[in-house]
Amino acid sequence: MKVLAVTGYKPKELGIFSEDDERIHVLKYALRKRLLAFIQEGGQWLLTSGQPGVEQWALETALYLKEEDQSVKLALTPPFANQESIWPEEAQLRYNQLTAAVDFYQPLYQSGYEGPFQLRAKNDWIIAKSDALLILYDEDYPGTPKYYLEAAEKKAAEAHYPIYTVTPLDIQEIADELAENQKDEAIRDQ
Repeated sequence: MKVLAVTGYKPKELGIFSEDDERIHVLKYALRKRLLAFIQEGGQWLLTSGQPGVEQWALETALYLKEEDQSVKLALTPPFANQESIWPEEAQLRYNQLTAAVDFYQPLYQSGYEGPFQLRAKNDWIIAKSDALLILYDEDYPGTPKYYLEAAEKKAAEAHYPIYTVTPLDIQEIADELAENQKDEAIRDQ
């Protein structure tokens, strides 16, 4: 497995409206654990469309891993040019920083938004170009990640294509682990 696609919810789908929300730290820690395992198993590329939320947090986490001498390349392939133009200024700035930092950046369509077909084509293309999918997903609240999942399940039915799901239970376990680590540190610091 050389190329891992990563997707999940947008911040608003998770009820996250601030970059200071502690849940982002928990989500990034969960992504870090999964990405580190992927890299240590010989994974070479992380592929996303760069949408806000899980995809951008995965890219940011992977950039930190690169700073720690983990060897992984990052590809950001949005569905169309200027996808960030409708986002708030802060989100546009973060996106532009990511596009400058990744190893490969190219919109699937060089034009701007023309219709939902571009989003479907992006999902299909990213799944076609990857060897596996890592998805933050809750079956009870499918949201936008369900479209990626549908494309991945279609590919998995035809060929070997692992789908790794990070569930709400996984996130809760990570949150508990982080809380326990903080308690241990507080005890050691006394």
